[in-house]
This record gives sequence, C-alpha cells and structure tokens, in this order.
Amino acid sequence: MMICEWKTFSTDSETYTQEVFEEIVGDEFEAMLFKENEEIPAYIWTVNYVIIVKTYSKVLTDIIFEKIPRNPVCE
Repeated sequence: MMICEWKTFSTDSETYTQEVFEEIVGDEFEAMLFKENEEIPAYIWTVNYVIIVKTYSKVLTDIIFEKIPRNPVCE
C-alpha cells in the first residue's frame, strides 16, 4: 500500500519518526510503500531519492537504507 503521510515504524533497536529518517538520509520524505502484512516499509520516496529498505539480520529486526537517485543525470 502506497501512503503519502509518514507512518512511524520500529526495529528492535530504533524507532523511525519522519524527523529521524530525514536526518539519516539527508532529504525530505514524500511517500512510502508497505507490502502486505509488513510493519516496515519496503520503499520510501524522498525529493531526490528512492530508498530501498533492506533487512540485514534474520534474528533481530534491523534495517539499512539504500539510496538510489530518482533522476540520474546521463551525459
């Protein structure tokens, strides 16, 4: 489900509010996509990036953010 308002989510070690997220990625939130029955978004859009939210631990709920430019410049 795509939503255009921030929905706070948590891992085992961190709670991600909009302010915390924007500070981490250095960009302004626009939208997020949750897959069915998931509590953590799969993708988050900011003004300049698409953020892929990846889990990296099978024991704990921990995530990393992979930033991909939204409009890369090709020369």
